[in-house]
Amino acid sequence: MSGIRTRDLDCGSLRNGMPAAFFRPARTKAARHAAILQRVLVGLVALSSLTLLFAFRGLDDNRFVSWQWVFAPADLPALLSVAATGVLLAYWFSRAPWPADRAAPALGVFAFLAALPFWGEPEVIVDAARYFVQAKHLSLFGVGHFLNQWGQQIPAWTDLPLVPFLYGLLFSLAGETRLAIQAFNSLLFAGSVVLTYLVGKALWDRATGLCGAVLLLGMPYLYTQVPLMLVDVPAMFFFTLTAYAAITTVARGGVPWLFGAAVALALAMLAKYSAWIALAFFPVLVLVSARHARRKALARAGAIVLGAAVLSGAFLLGKAGVVASQLALFWSYQVPALSRWQEGIASTFFFQIHPFITLAALGSVALAIIRKDSRYAGVGVIVLLALMLGVRRIRYLVIVMPMLALMAAYGLRAIREIPTRQFIASCAAVSALAVAVAGYLPFLRTTSAMNLKQAGEVLAAMGGDTVEVIVLPATRSRVNPAVAVPLLDLFTHQRLAYRRDLSPAVSPQPGVEATSPVRFTWEVPDAPFFLIAPEPHAPVVLVMSAADQPVPQAVANRLAGYAEARQLMVTDRVFRFQTLVRIYRPT
Repeated sequence: MSGIRTRDLDCGSLRNGMPAAFFRPARTKAARHAAILQRVLVGLVALSSLTLLFAFRGLDDNRFVSWQWVFAPADLPALLSVAATGVLLAYWFSRAPWPADRAAPALGVFAFLAALPFWGEPEVIVDAARYFVQAKHLSLFGVGHFLNQWGQQIPAWTDLPLVPFLYGLLFSLAGETRLAIQAFNSLLFAGSVVLTYLVGKALWDRATGLCGAVLLLGMPYLYTQVPLMLVDVPAMFFFTLTAYAAITTVARGGVPWLFGAAVALALAMLAKYSAWIALAFFPVLVLVSARHARRKALARAGAIVLGAAVLSGAFLLGKAGVVASQLALFWSYQVPALSRWQEGIASTFFFQIHPFITLAALGSVALAIIRKDSRYAGVGVIVLLALMLGVRRIRYLVIVMPMLALMAAYGLRAIREIPTRQFIASCAAVSALAVAVAGYLPFLRTTSAMNLKQAGEVLAAMGGDTVEVIVLPATRSRVNPAVAVPLLDLFTHQRLAYRRDLSPAVSPQPGVEATSPVRFTWEVPDAPFFLIAPEPHAPVVLVMSAADQPVPQAVANRLAGYAEARQLMVTDRVFRFQTLVRIYRPT
C-alpha cells in the first residue's frame, strides 16, 4: 500500500489488476448509511432547485431560450417527473464505480446520444445563413475557389474560415444536407466532453476528469447549440483540444507531439476570433501543468505558439487586408455592442448552467487558494479572463464551458466521497437534459423558423430541379428578410432561384443598421448562385412576415396560373423575425 498514490484511488482505477475499491478500507454500516443519506439529500436539493428556478423563471432574460418563454405554469409536474426519473437513474449509476478503462468512449457515446433529440429543432439563429453560403461556395466551386475568394466574392463578415471550410467539405462529400452538419457537430460535442475528461485527468486525477466531463453535460443551453450550423460548438472543441495538446506535449515532448499541438492551436485560431485568447492561455496551461523543468516547458510552449503562428499565418497573411478590416469592424462594432447584447448573470449561471456547476465553480476558487494548487490556474484563468472582458451573453461563453465544468469538478474535490461527487455531477447532467428535452426543444419547434424546415420537406416531396423564391418585406423585424433564402436552401435539395426583382426589401430606419445585432443581413450581398433564372413551371415559395401581409400586385401577377399547395403559418410571440411560407404549384 505504500506505493499507491492518493490519485490512484479514484473510482474505477485499476492497480495490479484489482479494482480500486479493493484498496479502500471497509466502511462501517453507519458510514454507508451516512453516504446514502448524503445522496438522498443531493437528489432532493436537485429537484428543489429545479422547482425554485421554475418559480422565479421571470428572472431569466436569455435571448434564445428564456425559461419565461419556454415554460408555462402547468409544465412543472411534467418537468419534475422527467427530472425525478433522471435523478433515480443517476443514483443507481453513482452506486457503482465508473469504468476507468472505458470512460472516454462511454462519455463520447452518451454525449452523442444526448444530442440526437435536438436534431429536430429548426435553424433559429439567422447567423447560420452566413456559414451556409460560405460552405456552399466550396461545395459548388471547390477548395481552391474558397481559399482564393474568401473575404472577396465569399463574404466573410467577422467570421474566420475554418468552420465554413469544414462544412463545405462535408457538403462536397455527403451532399448538401443538414444531417451531415448535425452529425459532425454532435461528434465535436462528444469530443469536447471526452477532451474535458482527459484534461481533468491529466491535471489532477481520473475522478476529477470524469466529474468535469459529466458536468459539461449539465448546461442545458449547450444542447440547443449542437445541431445549429454555427461556429460555437466547433470552436469549443478546437479550444479544448488545444488545452489537452498543451498538457500532453509538456508530459511527452518530441517533434510529433509539438507539431500536433501547433496544429491544434492553429485550428483554434482559425475557428473563431474569441479563440485567440488561447495565445495567452496556452503558455499558462503549459507552465502550471509542468511539475518540473519549467524552463523547458516554456520553451516548448514558445515552439508550439510559433508553429501555430506559422501554420495559421500562412493563410491569414495572404488575407491580411480582409483580416484587418474584420478586426476593425470587430473593434468598432462588436466590442461596443457587447454592452448592449447582454444577459443577466442569474440567467447564464443558474438557468442556462445548472446551479450545482456555478456553486461548485465558485467554491473551487477558494479551494485552489487554500491548497495553493497552481494547476487550477490552467482552467480557472481562462474563465475569469472571459468574465473580466465583459462577456455577458452565454453564446460567447460556449468556448470556455469545458473549463468552467473542470472548475466545478475541482470544487467537488472538497467532498471526499467520490460516489457522492459522481451523484452531484449526474444530477446536474440529468436535470439539464430534462430542461432541454422537456422545455427547450418543444419551444424551438413552435417558432416560425420551423416553417422553413417543413417547407424543405414539402418541396422535396414535390420534386423538380428548381424552386422560385419570393420574399416579402419584414413587417416587425430589423432583419433583412432575404436571409430566409439560404436558410430555406439548407433544407432543400432543389436549386433556389431568388426573385430579387419581386422581393422589395425594405431597408431599416436610418442609423439602425449601425448598431443592430443583425446588421450583417443587410451588408452581406446575395450569393450569386441564388440569382439564377427559374424554370418555367417551377414551384414558387412565398416567404412572408405575417399571415395577413398584403401581396404586391407584381407578385400577384406572377402567381397567376398557380394554385396554393401548402401553407406553413406557425408563428410565435417571442422573436420579431417571422418566416411564414406559402408554396404554389402550376395549375
